[in-house]
Amino acid sequence: MLIGVGGAAVADCLSQCGSSFSGIGLRLNLNSNSNSTRIIRPRRAVNVGLCVASLVTNSDSFEVGRLIGSYGFMNVTSYSGLQSGMGMDYAVSEDIGSFKVQDVGEGSVKIRLYEGRVAQGPLRGTRVIFKVYPGQQVGGIEADMMAANELNAHASLQSSPKDAFPHIQTLVGGFETKTGEQWLAFRDNGKYSAADYAKITSEKMAKVIAGWNPFELDQTIKNRRYFVVRLLHGAMRGLSYMHDNDRLHQSLGPASIVLNTVVEKDAPYLVPRLRDLAFSVDIRYSQLEDRPNILSEGLWRRASVAGASSPLEKRTFGIADDIYEAGLLFAYLAFVPFCQAGVMDSISLRRLLENTFQLDLQAVREYCSADDRLLEAVKFLDLGDGAGWELLQAMLNRDYRGRPIAEAVVNHRFLSGTFV
Repeated sequence: MLIGVGGAAVADCLSQCGSSFSGIGLRLNLNSNSNSTRIIRPRRAVNVGLCVASLVTNSDSFEVGRLIGSYGFMNVTSYSGLQSGMGMDYAVSEDIGSFKVQDVGEGSVKIRLYEGRVAQGPLRGTRVIFKVYPGQQVGGIEADMMAANELNAHASLQSSPKDAFPHIQTLVGGFETKTGEQWLAFRDNGKYSAADYAKITSEKMAKVIAGWNPFELDQTIKNRRYFVVRLLHGAMRGLSYMHDNDRLHQSLGPASIVLNTVVEKDAPYLVPRLRDLAFSVDIRYSQLEDRPNILSEGLWRRASVAGASSPLEKRTFGIADDIYEAGLLFAYLAFVPFCQAGVMDSISLRRLLENTFQLDLQAVREYCSADDRLLEAVKFLDLGDGAGWELLQAMLNRDYRGRPIAEAVVNHRFLSGTFV
């Protein structure tokens, strides 16, 4: 069964009642009724308590369709020292000031994604995407903890019917199979991620640049700038909502943003949504005083290294940590979609920012301006008399205390759309 963050057993409904939580506790058998769809049959269910944020947990209410992909979570694991050069691995070296870069690695837990829909009840016909955690037998205790943590995070964020959360993926329900797999069902608001969008656009960039029509290039760049600004603005609104509701994301990146469209002409209708909350951290003061669980101990270890020890300092550090990752996301979306495929990728960009130029964005700009392949990215960040560089430098401030909060990023002039 799912294991809650506090180690409590979970029930067959989702609720958020003060600081207590009840999750999913359905065990099921999967029986194939056709080649394309499986109806999920329940084996047993246990009812506990009154559900405030009620979600679909009756297995007969779901139909599962085809496998659409798999991936692993990215999470910040530790700090290592800055190094110079462009080697393949980060090496530990002497600290420069009090700043150290983050090591980000892909965890061992692999997630499968399936199409599906709600077949019964008030949400009948609603298309969903199932995220499948392998369960303790295959993925170990970490897999169950990640599934429970993601469930907890969404239940918490969706607990108030008065709050709108259009930039957070919506959890519809879920269940557990007989083999221990954890199935979480999310409303299908798109199958593409921001990483997919960047890949698609960079692959098209060579054709656009080589085209004979300069108007086509200008219009493409204009549309791209507007799309990226809308994407970033929506993603930061989602992060601001999480922080306002005492939640950190802690796995923010281009793959953790789902998009309802990747067509740049449809940018006015774009609604980015944050997903992948398996490493989300509860930053209510009551939780900050407790012993950290295995999913958050890396964050608080980094906080301790940075000198954040009191609950207020730890909360401030956690929020700033998310902002730093959002800054790297910003840099990725400012460069990769505006370069031809293969010119820039997330790892190379991170090394350029952190290792080669040690977060001196003025030096980064001078370097990139001398490379014709990066000129469109430079021009994008130059908009508004360098407003993009200004915002990026603030988000990647070496001192976590100097980074803006998410709401300030949302309201920054670069993300207003005025310059595009």
